[in-house]
Amino acid sequence: MAASNERSPLPLLFRRRSTGDIKNLASVSSSLLPAFGTVIDENYLQLKKYVIAPYDRRYRLWQTFLVILVAYSAWASPFELAFRKVETGSLLYVDLAVDAFFAVDIILTFFVAYLDKSTYLLVDDHTKIAIRYVTTIYFPMDVASTLPFQVIYRIFSGKMPVGELFGFLNLLRLWRVRRVSELFTRLEKDTRFSYFWTRYCKLICVTLFAVHSAGCFYFWLAAHHKVSDNTWIGSQVPDFKHRSVWLGYTYSIYWSIVTLTTVGYGDLHAVNTGEKIFNMVYMLFNIGLTAYLIGNMTNLIVHSAVRTFAMRDAINEILRYASKNRLPEGLKEQMLAHMQLKFKTAELQQEEVLEDLPKAIRSGIAQHLFRRTVGNAYLFKGVSEDLIVQLVSEMKAEYFPPKVEIILQNEIPTDFYIIVSGAVDVLAYKSGMEQHPLTKLGSSEMVGEIGVIFNIPQPFTVRTKRLSQVIRISHHHFKQLVQPHSKDGKIIITNFVQYLKGLKPEVLKEIEFLTESLGDVNIEHMLSNEELENAANANGDANANEAPPPSTTSPSTFPVRVIIHDHRPGESTLEGNMAGKLIHLPDSIEDLLKIAEKKFGKRGSTILMADGAKVEELNALRENDHLYIF
Repeated sequence: MAASNERSPLPLLFRRRSTGDIKNLASVSSSLLPAFGTVIDENYLQLKKYVIAPYDRRYRLWQTFLVILVAYSAWASPFELAFRKVETGSLLYVDLAVDAFFAVDIILTFFVAYLDKSTYLLVDDHTKIAIRYVTTIYFPMDVASTLPFQVIYRIFSGKMPVGELFGFLNLLRLWRVRRVSELFTRLEKDTRFSYFWTRYCKLICVTLFAVHSAGCFYFWLAAHHKVSDNTWIGSQVPDFKHRSVWLGYTYSIYWSIVTLTTVGYGDLHAVNTGEKIFNMVYMLFNIGLTAYLIGNMTNLIVHSAVRTFAMRDAINEILRYASKNRLPEGLKEQMLAHMQLKFKTAELQQEEVLEDLPKAIRSGIAQHLFRRTVGNAYLFKGVSEDLIVQLVSEMKAEYFPPKVEIILQNEIPTDFYIIVSGAVDVLAYKSGMEQHPLTKLGSSEMVGEIGVIFNIPQPFTVRTKRLSQVIRISHHHFKQLVQPHSKDGKIIITNFVQYLKGLKPEVLKEIEFLTESLGDVNIEHMLSNEELENAANANGDANANEAPPPSTTSPSTFPVRVIIHDHRPGESTLEGNMAGKLIHLPDSIEDLLKIAEKKFGKRGSTILMADGAKVEELNALRENDHLYIF
């Protein structure tokens, strides 16, 4: 078990396995982590020769084997106290073998590194390990619980041990029971084992040990009473001391279980004063034990059903809300479907799972789940791998039940979506009436990108046909990521224009204001000023008080849009038109003056902001600024 000089025990500091790579995060030991600011040199990680790391796999197996022997000791110690026949008979040799294993463990403990509570580092110095073990309560108690007192007495006196002293000395073996508690503590934290069944087994072990110990002590009281017939078992079984050991044990366990469960048939009851005192103590103990068992079982059962309770409460709240507000059945069904889907897919929701993880891990998971889907989307065909990685890292996953609107026509464009699985219908409304589905979209296809790229109200309603999973990204993050990648931005615009040209006629008919001049599109600026004006006029002239949603993009990839006027700030035109014209900001002031001349039919020379400041550089302008050219 000793680690050699050549073999680095580095993995032992972080996991239970002594060799190989970390394969299970549940094996990480929080008790062996150094404090913040602690400096660990490489020499520290190399344990000295003949020193055992406490989380070595083989040492853990040894400890688990000892737990099995502890179970025997926990049963045998009270049993041998009550039934002296077996103490020096058939169980004697088994006891000696068990004690020998625990004696070996005492020796091994002098070679096991320990954790320094002040530095949280493993100490592998043999002298320090020995001093620490000998000066704690563990060493004397381990020795006392291991020594075979009966054999030692027989060796030195040459006589068989008599009296009750040796029976009580055997109870020192119950000191070993602490190992069982430590084992269950480790298993409860290990996700490879069911917490419910681990806790359940622990409660059963506690109950069986209490029942066994109480029964053995109660029999011991009867066996050492002066008048055998004046005892709880002597009144039922005459001459019980000379009867079978297992007969007396059966009666004892029967009484213990009946008393613990408060059934109390009355067939076995306390007769003398000593038994009555013991019964009172035992029943008071049973009150605490029963409360402990019931409380733990209740917590386990409630914990396993807490999600069901939460779902039922949420559904009842929805039903009450829909009833009080007299919502139509269609809306109520959509609300219920969404809530049920939320609980069914709770374990798959990306944001909840990844919320507390480092960004690098979140990015790796997102790449594994959605990299192929994003790469297959038409908008990102041919773009750099670097941009794909950044986009995937910013995307969020969602589930939508059937017959639910993901996007509503004419809503403000905030996100666009890529379909991972499922299918959606693209719909249009005219005069408040829903038309037949214009098209059907499936895996790796996109919805909502037209509104986001043009920054106009969404032209279509998108509704799920069946259970669908989508990933979404906000227009702000999208444009912010694309901004430094001018080459990729041009590829995206090219892909987008080609996509618009390839749309079905019935779809193009609904967005004629965007597709009239697709043949003359300038890829450098996505759409020329004239085309954007057509789009703006088709949706109503841009109003100074109703500017499009703000954007933080720069003209490197997506041009800044401004609103131009042909008069001084604060003045009104002869026609009374204060709306202005929405254009893409050109590259120079001269080009801006030419566009203004084309729009208003007159040449201007001065450009002012709304606050009267003169414009000298176009780089200082922001999205949706108002410019006054005269």
